[in-house]
Amino acid sequence: MAAKSSAPRQQKHLAVLIDADNASAAIVEGLFEEIAKYGVASVKRIYGDWTSPQLGGWKKVLLEHSIQPMQQFAYTTGKNATDSTLIIDAMDLLYTRRFDGFCLVSSDSDFTRLAARLREEGLEVIGFGEEKTPKPFVKACDKFIYTELLRDDAEPSEPESPSNGTSASTPAPATTAESKPAAQPAPAKAKPQKVPVDFIAKVIDDSSDEDGWCHLGALGTNISKLRSDFDSRMYGFKKLSDLIKAQSGRFELQILGSTATGGQALAVRNRKPSK
Repeated sequence: MAAKSSAPRQQKHLAVLIDADNASAAIVEGLFEEIAKYGVASVKRIYGDWTSPQLGGWKKVLLEHSIQPMQQFAYTTGKNATDSTLIIDAMDLLYTRRFDGFCLVSSDSDFTRLAARLREEGLEVIGFGEEKTPKPFVKACDKFIYTELLRDDAEPSEPESPSNGTSASTPAPATTAESKPAAQPAPAKAKPQKVPVDFIAKVIDDSSDEDGWCHLGALGTNISKLRSDFDSRMYGFKKLSDLIKAQSGRFELQILGSTATGGQALAVRNRKPSK
């Protein structure tokens, strides 16, 4: 009798919760393409006051992407009832024990404690927000992805020279919700930042074997543990391997063989300074 083939690996079930007040509809295509890399979006909910004209951009894409709108009236000016509703729903979904992780889409630091609480239960938390997102929320997530990278026109480009600065977040003064009440403004396109070669080199040293070599996959995992918002696309490269290759003066790559998916297994080490 022929041996049974092993069952395919089950994808993670994710709950996607979107704060419509702090996320732009312009990233919806890229958002769900990115989420698909991590698992299946079993629940897709978006929270806001749908009587407000400011959410007009989201209304156009809800049906197309099967996102369930959750109505929350703004009872009091200056108080964000949407946040409370999202947090309550997240805890309800948590206790169903049906999910492997949560995707929190917001640039609001109010969700910092929620992200930490979900992780305390052993669930993966992937955050999505603009580069202006406060660092406590970014650090509270296992992985944080800046939504400037998710726009259709945000293709990786050549990094700018250091003289141009490393800041990638300059809000446009004329794109506030007040100036465009009918729809939320699209986030600015991300500008490539300077590659943090010294940080990468230190992670390689900490993760390498006695010959200085570190598996590229292990390097990516350890970098993410230290900086949840590290993303090679922020520096103008689609993949970590492309970023490493471009820094040939600091790092060297070695091909170890082929992976099960047909790709190359790579190792990296810090290049020894020439004498």
